[in-house]
Amino acid sequence: MNLDKVISGFFIILAMTLNFGFFYGDMQSVESHSKYELFAAIVINLIATILKLGDKTQLGSVLLATSLVADIQLLAAAAVWTIAAYSYTVDSSLMTVIVSLSGGALLANLTSVALYVGDTLKSKR
Repeated sequence: MNLDKVISGFFIILAMTLNFGFFYGDMQSVESHSKYELFAAIVINLIATILKLGDKTQLGSVLLATSLVADIQLLAAAAVWTIAAYSYTVDSSLMTVIVSLSGGALLANLTSVALYVGDTLKSKR
């Protein structure tokens, strides 16, 4: 068993599941979405991105690109939430923007997991 692949796969899948946990729920309800879960999703996504930096294959480049997209989307969602929290209250229309940004990150994470699983299935034992 390759420990590097296990750790990398763990963080890729954990990033997707944390992102889904934040995304799931009523899109306009502030109470349905935790700022701590968004923070955890950002941290785990950044760790997954760092783990993808060493791969020099074509698939590694695509995995890194999907991870960077997810990072940008989640950081944008956190920035919108932070600016709104300090400027004025976070209402349902603003929460829709935040959740939509995390939805884009979720799509990038789903693509990353699908590519990772496809590569794993394709690889020789």
